[in-house]
Amino acid sequence: MVPGAAHPAMLALLALLGALLPGPGGAQTSVQPPNAIIPRGSSITVNCSTSCDQHTLLGLETQLAKREVDHGNNWKIFELSGVQKDSMPICYSSCPSGQASALMNLTVYWFPERVELAPLPPWQPVDEHFILRCMVSGGAPRDHLTVVLLHGEKELSRQPAGNGEPAEVTVTVLATRDDHGANFSCRTELDLRSQGLGLFQNSSAPRKLRTFVLPMTDPHLATHRVLEVGTEWQVNCTLDGLFPVSEAEVHLALGDMRLQPTITYNDDSLLAKAWVKGKVEEEGVQYLTCAVNLGGQSRRSQESVTIYSFPAPNLTLSQPEVSEWTMVNVECEAQAGAVVTLNGAPARTPGPRAQLQLNASAEDNGRSFFCSAALEVAEQVVHKHQTRELRVLYGPRLNERDCLGNWTWQEGSQQTLRCQAWGNPTPKLNCSRKEDGALLPIGDLRPVKREVAGTYQCRATSTCGEVTREVVINVIYHQNNMAIVIPVASVIILGTVVTAACIYNCQRKIQKYELQKARKAQEEAAMKLNTPATPP
Repeated sequence: MVPGAAHPAMLALLALLGALLPGPGGAQTSVQPPNAIIPRGSSITVNCSTSCDQHTLLGLETQLAKREVDHGNNWKIFELSGVQKDSMPICYSSCPSGQASALMNLTVYWFPERVELAPLPPWQPVDEHFILRCMVSGGAPRDHLTVVLLHGEKELSRQPAGNGEPAEVTVTVLATRDDHGANFSCRTELDLRSQGLGLFQNSSAPRKLRTFVLPMTDPHLATHRVLEVGTEWQVNCTLDGLFPVSEAEVHLALGDMRLQPTITYNDDSLLAKAWVKGKVEEEGVQYLTCAVNLGGQSRRSQESVTIYSFPAPNLTLSQPEVSEWTMVNVECEAQAGAVVTLNGAPARTPGPRAQLQLNASAEDNGRSFFCSAALEVAEQVVHKHQTRELRVLYGPRLNERDCLGNWTWQEGSQQTLRCQAWGNPTPKLNCSRKEDGALLPIGDLRPVKREVAGTYQCRATSTCGEVTREVVINVIYHQNNMAIVIPVASVIILGTVVTAACIYNCQRKIQKYELQKARKAQEEAAMKLNTPATPP
């Protein structure tokens, strides 16, 4: 309190009395300006005056820092400095005519020190509500301070700040897919336009919202239930109904080993593919896990995978190559727990071993022995196979069906001599005429000449022996020259002529019959040769 000043309570009473009971002669006290609004921390000059012309006591009662900067006979000017809050200074006067006072309304305005939008949820589920919360510290006068909550530039809510410190303004919002990536903020508006000032705005930093959709269904995990050591299988993990699908993360693992999937994103679904390789150290039951993470939530599926070892069965022949009529032992064996099947083996109790014994013949040459092993793994049956071939050495064969013993051909026709010898190793074959050793081409298409007629010896030879077969070639041709004896007597001539005519007609009939017979034999031979020959 300034020395010499009256007690505030007394001054208030004087002011009240001065207002109610003005002194004689109408003495009045006034203050200029009666109402004022200034920025916080600034200064203002106040003019106190009185209508009393006589000796008077004139002053300004306030808790603010003040100093008298000028005065006159019935007025004084004071400077109030460093004003931090609202105040009501009182100008008072006391003169012989009485006491009087005047009240000043001093308002301080200042902008909020902090306008902040509270952090948004890291991820907000679509179609669920969330709260926008704006915190405002400071700012006055509060009855002129408004808080606006914004979605981008769109107003969501406009509310008075209230008197709380800090002020808190909220609004509830329903999240949508369109809100993903949108900015939210809040803004204060200090409206002093009614005081002759302006509209002062202060905005918070924007915050970005991320919305998401994660279905309640678990991912679909497609994989083989059993996996053999050393093999690779592809694992597929899919999930539909995701938003935003590109933000989804996929975790694929086999046991403790994380896989490296390739992820394909579609409109609202994803497909993750990875390769799994069976390892010896992982043999047994392992768990394959697929987890899809989005918005801080997860959906996961798990499948058991059995990793197993199952080598092919061991199929052995006592001798893979034998001479004809040699005993051969065939044996097939698989790991314990497997059941083997050997073609040709006699029926017996199922087990991991099967065998058979045979006396090898020419018909067994090239015979394949097939062994199948079956093993049950995780309620599934897996198979492995093995094949071996037997080679039987046997001497040459020249059979009627493969090498005809009699051929009849028409002179000048195109014919091929077909003669096939069988054996292992494959025998060499040649045919030579018995009379002069002339060779008969085998397998060549040639015109038939009467000179090729004769009996041929066909010989097939190999390291396992030899075999021979006679082949007869008949060639039919016309006899154009005929010896005719002309007799002296007419009877003899007639007889000769008749005899000659009969002989001539008989020869023609015989030749015609033989030609038809030869053609029929050739057709039958051709039909036999066109039928594929099978080795014995």
